Amino acid sequence: MSLQHGRYTTSVPATVAEGWTLERVTPPSRLFGANGLRTGPDGRIYVAQVSGSTISAIDVDTGVVEIITSKGGAIVAPDDLVFDDAGNLYATEITEGRVSMIAPNGTTRVVYGDIPVANPITFHQGRLIAGECQMGGRIMELDRDGGAPRMIATDVPMPNAMDVGPDDKLYFPVMGLNEIWRIGLDGGAHEVVARDLGVPDSVKFDAQGFLISTQVASGQVLRIDPRNGDRTVLATVAAGLDNVTFVGDRIFVSSISGQVNEILAGGKLRSVVPDGFNWPLGLAVLEDGQLFAADGPYCYFVRPGQDRQVAGMLFTPGCPGYVRGVAASGPGEVIVTTANGHVARWRPAAMESEFLGEGYDRLYGVAVAPGGGVVFAEAGGGRVLAIQNGNAEVLASRLNEPMGVAIGPDGTVLVSESGAGRVVKLSGGRAETLVDGLREPQGILVRGRLLYVVDALAKDLIEYDLTSRARRTIASGLPVGAPAGVTPKFLGPIGNMSGPMGPFAGIAAGPDGTLYISADAEGSVLALRVAG
Repeated sequence: MSLQHGRYTTSVPATVAEGWTLERVTPPSRLFGANGLRTGPDGRIYVAQVSGSTISAIDVDTGVVEIITSKGGAIVAPDDLVFDDAGNLYATEITEGRVSMIAPNGTTRVVYGDIPVANPITFHQGRLIAGECQMGGRIMELDRDGGAPRMIATDVPMPNAMDVGPDDKLYFPVMGLNEIWRIGLDGGAHEVVARDLGVPDSVKFDAQGFLISTQVASGQVLRIDPRNGDRTVLATVAAGLDNVTFVGDRIFVSSISGQVNEILAGGKLRSVVPDGFNWPLGLAVLEDGQLFAADGPYCYFVRPGQDRQVAGMLFTPGCPGYVRGVAASGPGEVIVTTANGHVARWRPAAMESEFLGEGYDRLYGVAVAPGGGVVFAEAGGGRVLAIQNGNAEVLASRLNEPMGVAIGPDGTVLVSESGAGRVVKLSGGRAETLVDGLREPQGILVRGRLLYVVDALAKDLIEYDLTSRARRTIASGLPVGAPAGVTPKFLGPIGNMSGPMGPFAGIAAGPDGTLYISADAEGSVLALRVAG
């Protein structure tokens, strides 16, 4: 299926049971996030995608996207990239703490493997320079033959995408101080080029010698005079801008959400790749009927037939972090789990969140019990817990990768045990098998006496009658989980910004009985309905 410039088909290549219909609520994503940008020798834009563990190349005139390295391959969570004079492509792998090279013939090798939160990278006159996007980060010149690196700067508060200027000095954003610095390539004291910005996360020089810089918090694209720090706003896109590159004199910017835009005169934008999902992950239907979709660094309000709206993202006030699990809990309010191990009550419109619990290991699904208690799955710890009135209680332990959580009609807690291929009900600290023979159950939902289970590895939606114990497959061949034959690599933490990332095929139900599913294999949300 060819997808360009926002056109898409609502039909899904999956099989559904008689009496059901399946369609897309949102279009498939053409990129799974959009992070580092670099113009290649062929004139295409190369895009690093952390969430998708993918590098893609885009023809900026036709919009055609080609996958260069894919999920499950040698390159994991690429964040930034650069070419050398021989056409070799170097990528920083932010969760792996390393820099790798992809040769023109497709072979790969690790150049350097001890660079925590590896992110910015550039190449200048035979010198490969990379850095760590963390507080106290280092910037270093790498030996492409495997020797020890040479330090250029240390103890930098979150350096990001950098470039060498016409003066042969290295320019880089310092996100932790909201400044742009420059330093000699042989080290020494830094100079502040600009300050009081919109949290800069990339800089590159245009042909006239000005810095073009994206601002992740304000969503602005700035042109900055490196001599005096004077700035001009070229365009305002949206919070989440990530990087910039040029094709001739044309300026292109990426956003963490997955969009790539060309900056035109007068602050106008031309969409090259529209917004998409990084995944998506957990889903919940709110009291007003809107669908709330968690997508890691972003969360969205989704209404069928309408453009989705950003509820919040990592750099907006009140956002609790990288969100994975979500449950509706009242007007304008959701309970979420984050990759940093937090359980939080979040009110997006009020831009405020309240942490209910913290310090947990790989949190996934969450549900609100009838009495107001919050029940959630801790996959890393193999536990299911409940929090109420500030007190946490372990409901079950020694589970094998618990993920989805739901509350049965009698108040019983149900859990998908992804690593064991089953759904269990909890009673007295014990886990009793309810549905077995599954491959990788993730999101679960109870509606009346019916339990619905998304099996991400089998790519099925299972319906189980809690009363009669009848079981049937409602949909098969769903675009969930990894592509067939692909074993995705584990995505570890990103310094203090995010804990381990990972997929979660969520499910939610609307008041009319519509079942919504996170189709993370294609980056969309699906709607499954009873026909008629």
